[in-house]
Amino acid sequence: MSTRNLLVVLSESEKQDFLPLPLWERLCGLAPDLTWMTPQEVEERGWESVFSSIKPKILVTGWRTPPLPDDGIFARESGLEYLCHLPGSVRKLIPEVWIANGLVVSNWGNSISHVVAECGLMLITSGLRRAGYWNNAMHHSDAWKGPDLDTCSLFGRRVGIHGLGAIARSLVRLLEPFGLEISVYSPSVPQEVLDEYRVKRCDSLEELFSKNNVIVELAPLTPKNTGIVTEELLRMIPDDGLFVNIGRGAVVDEDALARVCAEGRLHAALDVYTIEPLPADSPLRQLDNVTLLPHLGGPTVDQRQTAGAYGLDNIERYLRGEEPESVVTLSTYARAT
Repeated sequence: MSTRNLLVVLSESEKQDFLPLPLWERLCGLAPDLTWMTPQEVEERGWESVFSSIKPKILVTGWRTPPLPDDGIFARESGLEYLCHLPGSVRKLIPEVWIANGLVVSNWGNSISHVVAECGLMLITSGLRRAGYWNNAMHHSDAWKGPDLDTCSLFGRRVGIHGLGAIARSLVRLLEPFGLEISVYSPSVPQEVLDEYRVKRCDSLEELFSKNNVIVELAPLTPKNTGIVTEELLRMIPDDGLFVNIGRGAVVDEDALARVCAEGRLHAALDVYTIEPLPADSPLRQLDNVTLLPHLGGPTVDQRQTAGAYGLDNIERYLRGEEPESVVTLSTYARAT
């Protein structure tokens, strides 16, 4: 395949973060005549004009890339063969019709799982130490510790993880130095995988939530899993327990979570929400025992180049006639947020 028709649509900051100079030079080596356009340039010209003049076969995209037209005829006749999305979800970028018409699409897949797991570890320790409360109180209320602390250490906790995908497996590795008892609920994962990661299988969510001090939510968002973490399950977590969500917000009944946390018996540390940005009137914003992050679990700025390098690996695979990794199928597209 000729690489003359490779189009990169990234903002200047995305280009610097995902494809800093060594990676940009590598991409230019793959496609010496590539075209780089900013999202603003594409918006001003329109996709139809861009495709007409450049005729891209490969398209590299980021968060700010304008969405492709929701036009089945255009999708079939565009000539685009492969879209390499450097970040994660493509739902806001690519209408389903493009994938249905055969466009190969990939994203960062599991290349940044270890960084998300790192965020999970931070939320666990921060939640147990009540760092969210104390940071706010010391900044705004001249607070200092008193005799009735309720902080906890991660050492000696029992940790339950809902799901055992790539992020959960990375998290298990990060938790190893703490010598914890870790159990998981993930019915589809073979026993040999649990044995490899030295975790115990729970036979039900009720067992997972009732037997562990810390629950980490990492189940995929499927129709079956939507709202599966109910008020009943949250109330099964032992007193002074911690609920952490770095997976998908819609897996959890957030109103129920707010009600249980408002009673003071459960703490939470959250990075994902059903509606993002988290609405200003969300009851979760009013609770001192809920630590909140604005969906920062993905790669930190300095680690976005990891996803960029992964994308370049996929472009090389495609140019060799191989299938890229982390291809977005119609089924994975339906589960994405």
